[in-house]
Amino acid sequence: MMIFVYITALVLLAAYALLIQFYFRSWKDMQAEPVPPALTSSPHTRVSVIVPARNEERDIASCIQSILQQRYPSSLMECIIVDDHSEDNTARIVKQFDSPILHLISLHDQGISPSTNSYKKKALETGIAAAGGELIITTDADCTREQDWLNHMVAHYEQTGDQFIAAPVKISHSGGWLSVFQVLDFTSLQGITAASVHRGFHSMCNGANLAYTKNAFYTVEGFRDIDRKASGDDMLLMHKITRKFPGKVGYLKNKAVVVTTNPQPTLRAFFQQRIRWASKAQDYKDKNVFRVLLLVYTMNLLLLTIMVAGFFSIGQAMIAVGFLLLKTLVEWRFMYSVSSFYHQQNLMIWFPLFQPIHILYTVIAGSFGQFGQYEWKGRRVS
Repeated sequence: MMIFVYITALVLLAAYALLIQFYFRSWKDMQAEPVPPALTSSPHTRVSVIVPARNEERDIASCIQSILQQRYPSSLMECIIVDDHSEDNTARIVKQFDSPILHLISLHDQGISPSTNSYKKKALETGIAAAGGELIITTDADCTREQDWLNHMVAHYEQTGDQFIAAPVKISHSGGWLSVFQVLDFTSLQGITAASVHRGFHSMCNGANLAYTKNAFYTVEGFRDIDRKASGDDMLLMHKITRKFPGKVGYLKNKAVVVTTNPQPTLRAFFQQRIRWASKAQDYKDKNVFRVLLLVYTMNLLLLTIMVAGFFSIGQAMIAVGFLLLKTLVEWRFMYSVSSFYHQQNLMIWFPLFQPIHILYTVIAGSFGQFGQYEWKGRRVS
């Protein structure tokens, strides 16, 4: 029985190595985009930044400050905070900002039920309906960004005409092993996102840093037919726009547009977040995404089996260690390159040590994402 597991794991690891090599070459092929001087000096695109917010009193002020401090003409921008039935002081903090370009919309005042399953999508829909911008930029309420974030996003849009733009996100390192683990895990996802979008291999993005035209959103009928799940306001929408606007979906690889978010404070919160992300897998229409997820999940499930078998004999333990080393070697160059982009390569010293934990977490999050429920922002979601 274990011989079959070992052989199958080796075959899948070989396929995984080819996939990672593809991602690595695609990542390296991408050049960071400068801002064309003509576009930064005289942009003409009106931008609406939409921020869904629920119980974000800890982070909403710094989020708004980093948006209001953008070096983009205030006459061409607005920021819409959509309060999703917050039970804390989120709305009160937003109202304390005295800015003509900042607007607060309450889902409660709009008569939208707090029990809806697709709450974030409903918040985005509401914000977009009220937006006056040609280009919609979405971000999360617990994120901050640099002052030329909008300049670069708009420059890319005006130069390429892309209808959907994915952009980089990073998790800040706050100290402790859980923070390091989240940084490394998220870094790998960001590298894969950039590489896959660049090559047009599959649709992948993160809602904390996205741009798409209002016209594209309404052309694909927004979140219609993808609103069953609470998650998926980013990747599922991206796939709809990709099908409708082939060749007009891009990735902006530039350090100036990196949006920074905080790690989850507890192990439970981390798993709840990752289960939420995994829960949308059943709704993916992009077959390449499904194939990649199936390969990664199955390979990690077999590696977990090998690790468990390693507790029963020295020989099996040595084999398990060998597989862990192989997986580390397969991923190292890609991970180090992406980590360097985010100036977090110093954390790579922990990468080999976290391999067993990462394998276990991948299997658990993948399984519960398909069959379990999770809690997010004080809501129990199925």
